[in-house]
Amino acid sequence: MVYKVLKGVDTFLEKVSLYTLIVSILGMLLLTLLTIVLRWFSITYLWMDPLIRHLVFLSTFLGGVIATGSKQHIAIDIFYKMAEQQGKEKLTLFFQFLTALVSAFTLIWLITAAIDFVGTAFKYEKVVFLGIHRGVLVSIIPFGLGLISYRFFIIAIESLTKLINPTWQPVGESNSEGD
Repeated sequence: MVYKVLKGVDTFLEKVSLYTLIVSILGMLLLTLLTIVLRWFSITYLWMDPLIRHLVFLSTFLGGVIATGSKQHIAIDIFYKMAEQQGKEKLTLFFQFLTALVSAFTLIWLITAAIDFVGTAFKYEKVVFLGIHRGVLVSIIPFGLGLISYRFFIIAIESLTKLINPTWQPVGESNSEGD
């Protein structure tokens, strides 16, 4: 039951991240194009460049969320591939679990540093553009790292559960070949 809720949240995060990434990339492209066209007419809006930079920043984290969910993240590939090629499923699952767990805890450590950075930004920085404080903008960092960390925890839970119970299937998957 708990796993279904966690996996449901994970699926929701994946969809929101994907659609937000699409909107973010389209926004970057359109704003960049608009900036170029407006320069032909000697018109400049100072808020466009910082907005585009922060959309790039947001897109980076959203891409990380999507890559993590599809297991295209950083991994100890040499050990993982060797175990996979030799048909050692338990060892493959162990490496997957270990990589996901270490990655999640490393991200939690980075999140604490990012939260300190956001606090410093709120304390010493000022409004950057469109009335938005720099602290709000750099909050993208701990938020994005948190989403990626959550996805690593889901991968760790799935790997550990499969390692302990090889017949277990994640939500939405079945044992039959015909599905």
